[in-house]
Amino acid sequence: MSRGNGEFQVLVKSLRLMLWLVCSVVTVVPEALSAEAPPNIVVILADDHTYRDFGFMGNVAVQTPHLDRLASESALFPNGYVPMSVCRPSLATVLTGLYPHQHGIYFNHPPPGLAEMRKLSAEEYHQARRVTDPLIRQRATLPRILTEQGYVSLQTGKHWEGHFTDAGFTHGMTTGRPTPADRYGTRLQNGEPVAHGNGDAGLAIGRDTMQPIATFLDEQVRGKPFLIWYAPFLPHVPFDAGPEFQEPYRKQGLPAQLRAYYAEITRFDHTVGQLREMLAQRSLTHNTLIVFASDNGYRPEESENKSSSPRADARSKWSAHEDGIRTPLLFNWPGKIAPARYEGLVQTVDLLPTIAAAAGCEQALPKNLPGQNLLPVCLGEAELPQRPAFGAIYPNDATELNAPENHVLARWMRLQKFKLIVPEGDNPDIPLQLYDLQRDPAEYQNLADDPAYRVALSRLMLPLNAWWQP
Repeated sequence: MSRGNGEFQVLVKSLRLMLWLVCSVVTVVPEALSAEAPPNIVVILADDHTYRDFGFMGNVAVQTPHLDRLASESALFPNGYVPMSVCRPSLATVLTGLYPHQHGIYFNHPPPGLAEMRKLSAEEYHQARRVTDPLIRQRATLPRILTEQGYVSLQTGKHWEGHFTDAGFTHGMTTGRPTPADRYGTRLQNGEPVAHGNGDAGLAIGRDTMQPIATFLDEQVRGKPFLIWYAPFLPHVPFDAGPEFQEPYRKQGLPAQLRAYYAEITRFDHTVGQLREMLAQRSLTHNTLIVFASDNGYRPEESENKSSSPRADARSKWSAHEDGIRTPLLFNWPGKIAPARYEGLVQTVDLLPTIAAAAGCEQALPKNLPGQNLLPVCLGEAELPQRPAFGAIYPNDATELNAPENHVLARWMRLQKFKLIVPEGDNPDIPLQLYDLQRDPAEYQNLADDPAYRVALSRLMLPLNAWWQP
């Protein structure tokens, strides 16, 4: 028996169970939680932060003391995955609990694409963006579900879906229009200021101020349970962190762009500490569930270019490689969730059912969501089942709406130690790829053409096609 096929026999035994898990989710909520006051929810989402650039993930060069402390007090899932390695589709997945081909937001920019939109007038530009508003309005989103349970909610930071109310938030910073000072907007070819679309005024959170969160806690909560969506434009470019964040990296001998990126990560980490301090000062820590993930990964391209906005390495953002799609997931709930580490595969589609279970409103979830409620695992009451993680890669611009099958560039799946990337359409830049992440975590040895793995590859295609076959 060949080495590749022999190793794969362990996977074959559990393949039928995993195929079943693709199509079904069992929700289990401990009875003790249902009688208690619902927890406050804080969702922290890093922007362009790859899985290996945290102290708690083993990086000894980067300084993330506040996130390290949060991880030490949380249920940590180091093998988490986002379905798409760019922000808008990934954030929409957190909001809806659906994969991009299901929620319909598989792009950053709607037709006719950003380059063509820049040629329009301001009114035409904003109208082009508004055509996608129904995609989020028609969905049962996290804030909409919680609002129906009596929560108040605050949107801050990254938000591509128009006005904050379009996604169901009761309060927020993003309006879908340019900011007064145009600091986070953009300009068309005719010089008119417009909202870039990724958060406009909301992008001030973390970079310029944390005050909107403090104001919300002091003036809007008034004893009600709350949801805070903290998705700052960090550590995303531009890399303009102050000297206090750059200083720790000056003598480490790191490439210039990596130093700048790490400084931005430490800047983001500092804001996480500020947010947790706000909760502590108001005696809100005990009954607050904090959830952390990154919207996608990023590594700066190695270059002598001193730009404050370096390009992403081709094997990170926009790719199906680990530096693009992998993220740790953290769940912190003092007195309920004990610190622990769970090595199995999880996905950001799991966040919505897990949060809803904690809030006692899982009955309000849409039927047949693809994610799994991780709360029983976090509480130590259930084992984390073995199952695949899935996703797909799409271009930045859409040429048409409601047609993910016409845009998909590649589908990917991780099943235990194996990673499969399957190209779609005529795309010479993405070959068929199979990796053994246990032996080759950096994904440099493609096994797809190795005869020893031919049977393994064909069997791996089964759950991927059961998930979605365009």
